[in-house]
Amino acid sequence: MAIRSTRTASLLRWSAITVPLVLLLGFASGMSAPAGRGNAWYMALSRPAQTPPDWVFPVAWTTIYVLLGLALAIVLAARPAPGRGWATGLFMVGFGLSLAWMPLFFGAHLVSAAVWLIAAMLVMGIATTFAFARVRRLAAWLMVPYLVWISFAGVLTWRIDRLNPAAETLVPPPVTSQMS
Repeated sequence: MAIRSTRTASLLRWSAITVPLVLLLGFASGMSAPAGRGNAWYMALSRPAQTPPDWVFPVAWTTIYVLLGLALAIVLAARPAPGRGWATGLFMVGFGLSLAWMPLFFGAHLVSAAVWLIAAMLVMGIATTFAFARVRRLAAWLMVPYLVWISFAGVLTWRIDRLNPAAETLVPPPVTSQMS
């Protein structure tokens, strides 16, 4: 019983760090360039019919960031587990790629590069999920919504790229970000 309460306390401590950190970094990435209706370039693009309304994106990403933070906390709290360091490293690389997507797509307007970035995010996400499964299965299951969402986002980005072959030239990129 004491071991279980120690593990729970460790998980709670890690969660108190990882969930807010993942949320903060994700929101900072989201604030790096105006998105949705706040972005004249994006509004000028032809978008696929499957594009969700703007409100879906912050709801989906907030949920996903919480799940990613919890998955990371579970792995970090699994102290004696082999592969814990490797899984954490894969997560950090994949999460770093995720943070780069918003500035690349909405800020730099590099749609084709954003398609390739999502492909790399998906590969890293799958690798991380398998590495997490070796440490704790629950952590791997918490990665599934992220994999589904970025697969969907990848299809949308690819379709936007196909519908707008000269997307980079529609409107000059903004000189400043939303961050102050």
